[in-house]
Amino acid sequence: MSTKTRVVPVQRLSQGPGDLSLAEWWEKERKQKTPESQAIEEAVKLLRSSDIPVAFPTETVYGLGADATRSSSVQGIYRAKQRPSDNPLIVHVDSLDMLERLLNPTPQGSPSSTKTPPIALPSIYKPLIDRFWPGPLTIILPNPSGSILAPEVTSSLTTFGVRMPSSPLARLLIHAADRPLAAPSANASTKPSPTTAQHVYHDLKDRIDMILDGGASGVGVESTVVDGLCDPPVVLRPGGIGIDEIRKCEGWENVTVGYKDGTLDVKEVPRAPGMKYRHYSPKARVVLFEPTSNPAGVMKHVLKDLKDTAIGAHKIGVIRTRNWELGLGLASKDDIARTMNPVPSPIGDVVGFPVPVLQDGNSSSCTKVAYDYHLGSDAVSIAHGLFAALRGLDELDVDVIYVEGVSDREGDLAAAVMNRLRKAAGAELRV
Repeated sequence: MSTKTRVVPVQRLSQGPGDLSLAEWWEKERKQKTPESQAIEEAVKLLRSSDIPVAFPTETVYGLGADATRSSSVQGIYRAKQRPSDNPLIVHVDSLDMLERLLNPTPQGSPSSTKTPPIALPSIYKPLIDRFWPGPLTIILPNPSGSILAPEVTSSLTTFGVRMPSSPLARLLIHAADRPLAAPSANASTKPSPTTAQHVYHDLKDRIDMILDGGASGVGVESTVVDGLCDPPVVLRPGGIGIDEIRKCEGWENVTVGYKDGTLDVKEVPRAPGMKYRHYSPKARVVLFEPTSNPAGVMKHVLKDLKDTAIGAHKIGVIRTRNWELGLGLASKDDIARTMNPVPSPIGDVVGFPVPVLQDGNSSSCTKVAYDYHLGSDAVSIAHGLFAALRGLDELDVDVIYVEGVSDREGDLAAAVMNRLRKAAGAELRV
């Protein structure tokens, strides 16, 4: 696949319709022939007729959208991302009416009303939908007989995942297309999820035609995925809504964790996206430390890596959250203050400084380079900036990224953050 990728600004639409309905808002934009409405109309044309997906922003991360009812269109997602075909996709809808049409497909040429009772949304989900939709919550539903969804969406499962994004721009696009959109994160498979249009462009340049730039995503991690079709219900993927919040809803008081922070066995069938394969990973090796790790022990571990020629750690990145100090003690505070310099980076306040290292088996010292970035101390800030931080340090061509973890027992976004970091690192160290 080779195509010229365009980034089209539509940030104004991220502000939403105000008091207008989606239909009223879209009609107003079209009548005024705004640049943004023309961009949406072009994206809609691509979604309806092209087999190359369109990238667009949601409140969680940027999605790579395709008409969920056309096999050739959905196959385009897998090609662009180079994603394994046994990894199911989440369907995005603009309304409960669109969801109802998914649950009750009308065969082409058949009357809309039949003697067969319509399939109702399982009552277990009503409290969640009332509280969290539109929002970063995906629910698992049975795929009905005669489903209009392309089989590539479900990847041989008898169920499908669906959500209604809170992003006004995302819902407007779905409304204008009048199609449910299959939309995984708009990154190359295994890489950190994109939270800006620039991240999408970096990964998918020349693989897709169009990126709708609506500004930075707000949440920073993907949606929470829940399955209420089993007893007790389970969280299949942590995300923008914490399990403690879910437990406040009627029928979900006993919801359990149904995911692994690692990857599934190759023969296991994933019940939801993001369960089977290692991903969220930059090019650099990621080393994750448990939040209870002693900072002095972390420093010793990093210095050992720097000395070990087999590891090849010539440039390293350090992502701090709550307890690690600037520079991680890799050099004296005076030396760090004297030598550190701001480093141009899209993620903001990155500083670099030299680290003199006496290599094992060698009496002479060499100088390595360390880049330091403070992600923030609260879960919201950490979640919002996590993927961007991994990408930013990757663009500095570091060999290893050392990350200070947070306690996933804090609920809300902390569990989602650690889930992504464990998948990126493949392991978690305590020193």
